[in-house]
Amino acid sequence: MKPILFAAVVSAASIASLALEGAAHASSWTGKASFYSHGARTASGAKFIPGGLTAAHRSLPFGTRLRVTNLANQRSVLVTVNDRGPFTGGRIIDLSAGAADVIGMRHAGVAQVRIERLAALAQDAPQP
Repeated sequence: MKPILFAAVVSAASIASLALEGAAHASSWTGKASFYSHGARTASGAKFIPGGLTAAHRSLPFGTRLRVTNLANQRSVLVTVNDRGPFTGGRIIDLSAGAADVIGMRHAGVAQVRIERLAALAQDAPQP
């Protein structure tokens, strides 16, 4: 492989890695959410419970707690990341059907949402 091409490949891989790492450390995101209701096991090994309050995210660690707010109606739900996804472009999170019901997006199938990491919210809270 030519040195210049090799450097370009290594540079692109480094940028992609930083982008994923940055997503795992950010405290808030806005984008499209979808939901899913089928599956036997999640990527974490847990049994998938469609009515549960869980979510799939591409890079956040399993067990991460999130507040997901539907921006159309301001309804929120607290979910735990226990799966990987979404695998459809343009979406930032997949919610279980139960979580989608709580924020009123199941009928539409896709909603614009704000996602907040709960640990980040606790750090930003005023101290007594």
